[in-house]
Amino acid sequence: MPPKAKKDEQDREEAANVTAFTAVLTAKLAETKSELLAEIKDTYARYEAKLTGLQNSVEDHDQRITSLEQFANSTSDELTDVRTELAAVASENAKLKARLIDLSGRTRRNNIRIVGLPEQIENQTRPTEFFSQLQCDVLGADILSSPPKLDRAHRAQPARLASTGRPRHVVICFHHFQTRELVVRASRQLRGGLKYKDTPIHIFEDYAPEVLEQRAQYRDVMKRLFELGYKPALRYPAKLSVVLHDGSRKLLPTVKEAADFASRHRRRDDPEVNP
Repeated sequence: MPPKAKKDEQDREEAANVTAFTAVLTAKLAETKSELLAEIKDTYARYEAKLTGLQNSVEDHDQRITSLEQFANSTSDELTDVRTELAAVASENAKLKARLIDLSGRTRRNNIRIVGLPEQIENQTRPTEFFSQLQCDVLGADILSSPPKLDRAHRAQPARLASTGRPRHVVICFHHFQTRELVVRASRQLRGGLKYKDTPIHIFEDYAPEVLEQRAQYRDVMKRLFELGYKPALRYPAKLSVVLHDGSRKLLPTVKEAADFASRHRRRDDPEVNP
């Protein structure tokens, strides 16, 4: 075969091989492209489903948050209303409690309490008669020229006294308020000097427990004022009045004001304290 013909034959074979290779490569690329597109579509579909689920979840959470915000706002409004009503109820309760304490005080306005009297000394006679005569014996004829008329007389029964063994208080109700005031004033003047058959006793006004609690807060400051040479006295229900060294009076309506008054005097060491 001539060389030129042989070369042409080789060229044709190479061209055929290239064409075949190109066809195989094209087919392979087409197959790969198809697989990639299918995988991409599948991945996209899966991510799209996840995104759809996330979107639905976000929308659901948004609805829940909106619902919670509405509920919180509603609850806040209701709480505000409840607080307003509670404040009104508390105010009304305070007024009712004050009225109750006042009524309790009015029912006790003719009463006194005698502390320190031995038990059972009144058992031999009627308590009203016995304690009526006892006041004459204790206070003297200069104060009570005759036994005062009593409406009631009985022993109080606090559990704390029963446990200590101390005698119970005697509660006495006078028929006349003026007589009760006379006895109270006299007992103040004779404070520390009242005795029943050599037994020291004390006579106090009969106050409601709430009033006693308020007055008890002044106990320490009154002791300090007595030590400083003043004459403190508690006005009803619990307001401190102090007689100054010049004879004038100063009202100290709170425990803090009374304590400040005593502290100023002690710091200045001055017998006269400015009001």
